[in-house]
Amino acid sequence: MTALPSYASGGSETPLLGDTIGGNFDRTVAAYPDREALVDFHSGQRWTYRLLADAIDTLATAFSMRGIGKGDRVGIWAPNCPEWFMVQYATAKLGAILVNINPAYRTSELEYVLRQAGVRMLIAAPAFKSSNYVAMIDEVRPNCPDLGQVLVLGTTEWEALTRGAIDADRLREIAATLSTDDPINIQYTSGTTGFPKGATLSHHNILNNGYFVGELCGYTEQDRICVPVPFYHCFGMVMGNLASTSHGAAVVIPAPSFDPAATLEAVAAEQCTSLYGVPTMFIDMLTVLEAGATPDLSTLRTGIMAGSPCPVEVMKRVIDRMGMGEVCICYGMTETSPVSTQTRRDDSIERRTATVGRVGPHLEVKIVDPVTGLTVPRGEPGELCTRGYSVMVGYWEQAEKTAETIDTAHWMHTGDIGVMDADGYVAITGRIKDMVIRGGENIYPREIEEFLYAHPDILDAQVIGVPDPKYGEELMVWIRMRDGALPLDTEAVREFCTGRLAHFKIPRYVHVADEFPMTVTGKVRKAQMRELATDLLRGSRQP
Repeated sequence: MTALPSYASGGSETPLLGDTIGGNFDRTVAAYPDREALVDFHSGQRWTYRLLADAIDTLATAFSMRGIGKGDRVGIWAPNCPEWFMVQYATAKLGAILVNINPAYRTSELEYVLRQAGVRMLIAAPAFKSSNYVAMIDEVRPNCPDLGQVLVLGTTEWEALTRGAIDADRLREIAATLSTDDPINIQYTSGTTGFPKGATLSHHNILNNGYFVGELCGYTEQDRICVPVPFYHCFGMVMGNLASTSHGAAVVIPAPSFDPAATLEAVAAEQCTSLYGVPTMFIDMLTVLEAGATPDLSTLRTGIMAGSPCPVEVMKRVIDRMGMGEVCICYGMTETSPVSTQTRRDDSIERRTATVGRVGPHLEVKIVDPVTGLTVPRGEPGELCTRGYSVMVGYWEQAEKTAETIDTAHWMHTGDIGVMDADGYVAITGRIKDMVIRGGENIYPREIEEFLYAHPDILDAQVIGVPDPKYGEELMVWIRMRDGALPLDTEAVREFCTGRLAHFKIPRYVHVADEFPMTVTGKVRKAQMRELATDLLRGSRQP
């Protein structure tokens, strides 16, 4: 019998939403005007849907009066805050394209994004952490000819905008001109080489993705979602904000940036039912709990882990210690709005750690041979591709780059190595570019990382390939130790692996670090690790 092909489509009795983001939000406001919609735990501010709608419509009117309309790019450069949320929906009501700017950007990256997207209006926090945003904007502004307006949060100019009148007739007229297929958002992907590319997403892309993520989480208007992940990324603004507002639920912002103790405190105080994070964030929260913190997490039932694979032991502790029995794993990329596959609420722990779930509603996925492009049989590795409503409009003004990623049959090529099982569950074994080829052996770092998590003293482990004159590449592992544990040396790690991993999978080099290079969304930057490894190993090659 011929093996089943690695292809799956996500059927659904629930149709795709045909709304714009603003239209969908207004429907929710009409249905749940007095339910709580947004809580800023850090400042103590809170809004019902009725009050939030007034704040959003006030901003939308003010932006329109300042000449911002359909297709204009409006940049937002700030950490998580209520204003970020409001700007997201206010620009959507005008058909303006929101350009998300990474809070960690420095001047060269800021200037690139402002110029490349042709940003007309920039809304920014005055500062964040060690960055003086106002000074950085002043430095690059002369080189950004399209940038006509800069609004700084917290200033008298900004406060005046928030106290203006709502022109409901004007907003209704604008709404009548908007299409669900209009581009509404540009998110710059964190490329490892060169400048980032601006993934351009439509109302239809991100509203539906947020909605169906929420459907698979079982969200209703009773849910309260704690969102410590950045709004500037799809995880926050789509899986968080849009999943919430499309179901009448509430978003709780625990702090401007991730703080494990503050996040747990917000969950307890606001009786959150759902909590988001990447695995390293959950590891940090578990560390706080194991140090003696006793917040009441009894209201938690679900949440989302995404961004990188979840170690089995971490998943077990999240379910047992944090009560998140229905926690989901989501997989995707910015270019797919972002979620393509998701585990279901009743999936086993094994499914939620060994796989990234099944294809989402109204989407297709397949696994192909990276060389031939042919779909491989189930059980065989290849490149994961996805197709459907979630695939981006394209990279902003980069048609050639778009064509390199989306083929003529509209399949998005993810660059991830996946394996699909008989039931349609997909396991991600690494990036094609992260795969290590040692002496002709293809090695997938995830397998080794998962094994090392079983060591009682290892908190986190990341495996990379480093150049080697004999084998082409050798394995190096970066390790974070648990509190109180003594650092492990190469000999100790190799001894732990010997007899339990094939010899070619045993790391030759070990580096103990207090922290890993990370993106602002909490993803480990393996490309930067490889760069740093060159310096670490220069002149100190271990035998």
